[in-house]
Parts: sequence; C-alpha cells; structure tokens
Amino acid sequence: MRSRIACLLVLSLALPASAFADFRYTETTKVTGGSVLGMMKLAGTFSKQARQIDQPIVHSVYVRGNRMARIDQTQSEIVDLDKETVTHIDHAKKQYYTITFQQMKEQLEAAQKEAAKRPQEKAEPAPKAEAPNTTDMKFNVAVRNTGAQKDFSGLATKESILTLILQATDQKTGQSGNLAMTNDIWLTPEIPGYQEVRDFDVRYAEKLGSIYGSAMAPMIASMQSQMKPGSTQGMGEMAKEVSKLKGVPLYTVMRMGSTADGKPLPAASEAPLPPEDQNAAVPSKGDMAKEGASNAATSAIASKLGGFGSMMGGFGHKKKADPAPPASDDATQTQPTNVVLMESTTEMGGFSKAPVEASYFLPPTGYKQVPIPDIRHQ
Repeated sequence: MRSRIACLLVLSLALPASAFADFRYTETTKVTGGSVLGMMKLAGTFSKQARQIDQPIVHSVYVRGNRMARIDQTQSEIVDLDKETVTHIDHAKKQYYTITFQQMKEQLEAAQKEAAKRPQEKAEPAPKAEAPNTTDMKFNVAVRNTGAQKDFSGLATKESILTLILQATDQKTGQSGNLAMTNDIWLTPEIPGYQEVRDFDVRYAEKLGSIYGSAMAPMIASMQSQMKPGSTQGMGEMAKEVSKLKGVPLYTVMRMGSTADGKPLPAASEAPLPPEDQNAAVPSKGDMAKEGASNAATSAIASKLGGFGSMMGGFGHKKKADPAPPASDDATQTQPTNVVLMESTTEMGGFSKAPVEASYFLPPTGYKQVPIPDIRHQ
C-alpha cells in the first residue's frame, strides 16, 4: 500500500501543472423539509440564523491542477495538494487561517490522547471491572436503479435510490435505536471535464491516507469492535452496492431520520413530504413524554458506540412493549412508522472547462490571517 501511494505521489509531482485541465461547477443545497426544519422555523422568532435554515446555499467549485476551492457567500475552503494545506476563509470576519495536513494530524492525535485520559482522571479508587459490551450493531445498504428518467440542467439523468439503515441493539435489554438515510439520486452518464474533479479527489484521498493512516487507526478499530462478527463481509456488500451508482449525481434528495420497523425511509420520488409536514412534524407534549423514556434508553446504547453512536441518541425506540400509558388525546392518534428529521436537496450545474483564475485559490486582499484554531476546544 505504501509503495502504491509513493508511486502515485511521485507521478503527480512529475507531471507538469498543464497536464491537468481546469474545471468549474456550482452546487446548490437547500433544506426542504423534516421535523428539524419545522422546529428551526419555530426558533426563528428569536434567531436570525434559524430563520435562514431553508435558504439555499450555493457553492462554486473550482479545480485547477492540484488545487480545489469551494466558495460560498460566507466562507471558502482551498485545498492545495502540492503544499499539503487547507485554507479556511471567513468572509464575514474578513479573516483566514491555513493549516497543513501534518498539523491536522497532530491535532487529531492530541485530541485522541486527551480523550483517553478522561476516564482515568474520573476513575474511582476501586474501579469496577468493565462490563462486557452487549451492543450489537448491524447495517444494511442497498442501491436500486429504478429506470426512471428526468432532465436536470439540460442533461438526461436516470434515478438510483441508495438506502442505509444502521441499527444498534442492546442484547441484554432488547432496546434498540436506528439511524436511517435515503438518497434519491439522479445521475447523468458523464459530463465533459468532470473527470478532473474525480481525479483531484483520488489524489486528495491518497495524500490523506498516507498522512492520517496511523492517527485514524484507533478510531477505526473502535468502530470495528462494535460490529458483530461477519461485518467485514457486510462492508464488502456495501462496496458492491455502491458500485451500482454510475455517473455524475446532478440532483440528490437526502432524507435522514428513523423508522420504527427497521425498514428504509421512502425516497422523495416515492413519498413526497406533505406541505404541512414542516409544522406538523413538531412533536406534541404527549409525544415528547412518550419518546423521553425511549430516547434515554437508546442514549445509553449510543454512549457505547462513541462519536458515531452519539448521532443515534435521539432516534431510539424499544422493541419490547412498554406498559400502557395513561389515556390521553394523543393516544388515539396513529403513531408514524418513520420520522424524517431532515430532507435536503443538492443540485449541480454551471459546468465549464473555461480557464480558472488563480485568484480563486488565494485569500482576498485585505483579509487578516489568524492563528489556527484548536479542534479540541471547538
């Protein structure tokens, strides 16, 4: 593996910059539905940022040789593979900082060491033996090529639906929680020049792989330890499914939430969210009371899963039946089998092979350089 990375790096350094063609495109993302949108709109009475949650965010992406810039109205990110740096620009504050790949690795390693010390600092004089991990994690990924066709940005596309279910179950209590994600993806076979983006991503991944390999190993090992035996085969199945996605994703509708029956969330083309969903999805007091016990139990499971598991803390449900709750108006309502926390759309367009100006890869004149922030304190 190391020799392969070395060969790729030598090859990329040996090639002149003119060997790469310039390319640019735009990427527009917008939150379009889900209970999160409804709650944020409710919070918008007090927060300007919350009121703007459903406003589209347009990224302009520029590739020139070994540099890529992603620019929107509020911030920019510039990756330079030759210098091995990432520059973050804050347009509101008119300031920026540049961090090297090596500095990112060092911050990650320092954060992991600090996290490892915390349990020791809080340990009791006579610590109890760590209870065996009874959490069982399993996932299911599937891709369906529906055959449906539609035009976006003047280009013909075909629909593929990617679904993912990640479920954690405490084998001792039978309690479980799941995270569901469904991507409704419309792909076009090819866009002239877009290969420059793919090639850049490959070179970027190779750079990060050679630098971050040792730093990420403990995190990867921790996640693998949570998986049930045979999960390696599951990862292979995941790769096999994802390989069914062919082409460039011009339009994607992403849904994230949970399902009570463990089935995937329906795709946007199969079950559009009703217009009133943004407000109706805000839970009532009765719903919140019922979900409280379930979420508390699932949070205990999530705590065993580390960083990834924390995302599942609010997506819990119980497989075992609870005692019947006191009669209320809410009890007569049919509980939904799935909950869409957030739905967002991403559309690509503005494709061009026109030359990209060097100014896109530099901080604007007059911006102030500031110290690199410490990720441990963010």
